[in-house]
Amino acid sequence: MLEIVWEALLDTARLLPFLYLTYLAMEALEHRLSVRTGTILRRAGRLGPLWGGLLGAVPQCGFSAAASSLYAGRVVSLGTLLAVFLSTSDEMLPILLSRGAPAGLIFRILGLKVLIGAAAGLLADGVCRLLGWSRGGSVHQLCQDAGCRCGHGNIFGSALRHTLSITAFLLPLTLALNAALDWIGEDALTSLLLGRPVLGVFLAGLVGLIPNCAASVAITTLYLDGLLSFGGMMAGLLVGAGVGLLVLARVNRRPKENLGIVLLLYTTGVVCGGLLELLG
Repeated sequence: MLEIVWEALLDTARLLPFLYLTYLAMEALEHRLSVRTGTILRRAGRLGPLWGGLLGAVPQCGFSAAASSLYAGRVVSLGTLLAVFLSTSDEMLPILLSRGAPAGLIFRILGLKVLIGAAAGLLADGVCRLLGWSRGGSVHQLCQDAGCRCGHGNIFGSALRHTLSITAFLLPLTLALNAALDWIGEDALTSLLLGRPVLGVFLAGLVGLIPNCAASVAITTLYLDGLLSFGGMMAGLLVGAGVGLLVLARVNRRPKENLGIVLLLYTTGVVCGGLLELLG
């Protein structure tokens, strides 16, 4: 039990710098930028999915948490959020390196995740523009949705309040997830995916939705052991957005919209994983 608590504290502590810097940047955007600069940022935002795909590939789920906060604050688009989620690698890269996976395989996996994330993000933004779905607003809307009373004078204090609020939400959930996975065991995740070549892609996608590093560890290990196909592995790793989904549920007070994002993420991961499976 002490080990579970310690792991939950470490997992949450690793996110604090990302969250604080993200909210600090958002406060600066809200209170410091001029109208002209804001217009330039919005126009440049169409390339957001490309940057999101690249940043998400960094082996740290803090970027997915930051992207969720930025999306809730109307700073980045749906496509950018989706790109970060799809390219997030979590514990995949450390596992590949520790197991001595060939460099070609590592770059192929990372490249596919970045490419699929960027392409899906650009497509999502294109559809949103075509249908006239606007994400206009300001960072201040995030404060209104969260019901906080952040002042406009001290951006450091406001960023800290947001960070502590998210931390208070994440810590008990992370603790509960760690305890549940420890009780169920990674063997249960392994047995769920074994011996199901067709359903493996769909089941790997469901395992990938678990907001815990155990999911990416199990999926990557099964593939390296020859027990999971490449398409199944990619489906699970594409869907796996780390703790980003938990942060999204906390900061974006639109349950139906959040559910739609989860379904879009799962569908994209499973479809792309299935296509890779068909292509061999």
